[in-house]
Amino acid sequence: MPRRVGAGRRPPKSRDALARPPSGQAHGDPRARMAGAGFAMRLSRAERSLLSDWWFTVDRLLLAALLLIIGVGLVLSLAASPSIALKRGLPTFYFTERHVVFALASAAVLFTVSLASPRTVRRLALAVFVVACLLMLAVVMTGAEIKGARRWLQFAGYSLQPSEFAKPAFVVLNAWLLGEAERRPDMPAATMANLLYLMFAALLIVEPDIGQTLLVSLVAFSLLLLAGRPLRWFLACAAALPVVLFAARAKFAYVRLRLDHFFNPALGDGYQTDRALQSFAEGGLFGKGAGEGTIKSVLPDAHTDFIFAVIGEEYGVLACLLVVGLFALVAIRALARCAAAPTPFARLAAAGLTLLFALQAMINMAVNVGLLPAKGMTLPFISSGGSSMLAVGLGVGMLLAITRRSSEGARFPAVTADPTA
Repeated sequence: MPRRVGAGRRPPKSRDALARPPSGQAHGDPRARMAGAGFAMRLSRAERSLLSDWWFTVDRLLLAALLLIIGVGLVLSLAASPSIALKRGLPTFYFTERHVVFALASAAVLFTVSLASPRTVRRLALAVFVVACLLMLAVVMTGAEIKGARRWLQFAGYSLQPSEFAKPAFVVLNAWLLGEAERRPDMPAATMANLLYLMFAALLIVEPDIGQTLLVSLVAFSLLLLAGRPLRWFLACAAALPVVLFAARAKFAYVRLRLDHFFNPALGDGYQTDRALQSFAEGGLFGKGAGEGTIKSVLPDAHTDFIFAVIGEEYGVLACLLVVGLFALVAIRALARCAAAPTPFARLAAAGLTLLFALQAMINMAVNVGLLPAKGMTLPFISSGGSSMLAVGLGVGMLLAITRRSSEGARFPAVTADPTA
């Protein structure tokens, strides 16, 4: 019989068979086993897990900039904190160790919150705001008075400042109400947003915390403008700020001293501000070197409100500009992302959280270089302070969650046109 063409030949191997290692190799060679395990652990767009979805939808450049700022804060804590600890009779690295703990906790909060959907972010903001406001009332009634203000609650040797946590929660709730007012003009959501602001501002003034009141007011007024509210609303609110500031000067002695020194240095007590300016002058362009600064030893708040001055003395103006650049990168990147948001809530919440983060950094740095009156406001992620670091982690975590995009390329996967989403 004639032999068929191809008879007796082995069928060609499939691609899977060609890619498969010889029998026993994957099981006998440890390197092959490790390579296979590593391949299985890689994140894939086809894998529909929470972590995989987060990795391919989060803004990784924004995340990297935020983590870099946290890392810079850890390094600078080593420069600013030991002298303060020794001056107060504490172990040398007391504040540094606390800073590391709160930095890690803040990064954990940032990551956990960034996994949430916008609906979850709204619910979280409501819960945090209610609890924080109740704690602020407890602070006013039972909190210890420190430097003429009641802002902290004491728990097991740690101090908690509830107003720090209320700030990002307020921004998200305010953005949601203004977004609803834009979507449904028949609803009194804009009036509710104004009442929410007045209630929060009143709690801050009672403590008193005039600086935080001004910061929250600037963000709230900016959201009014971004939400398309009548311009007269914004102008009326802006005109009210000088009136509030004048009333605060007349009411609170510490406000009067700081304002008097700012406008006429010969009249007020501006010891810390003067030393901060001296730090920049002595640091010059490249600084004295890590650990070589001396003015930080006479600055009571060198590790918190005036850590930017420590950067100037030890690392120089160039290092200060790099820090400014990092904060500018976060602000510009976040604003670019929120501009593409498909719903009013997402756009306003992302813009408000970005402004809260950026304005706080700007105010801290402006105080250090003498452009604004002294104000006890921390530099986000860099200054020491447990409440501040955890609250900033909460805020930027919400920002990362709201500005996530879908793995297919459409932004904001969980933010839809459906108001109940």
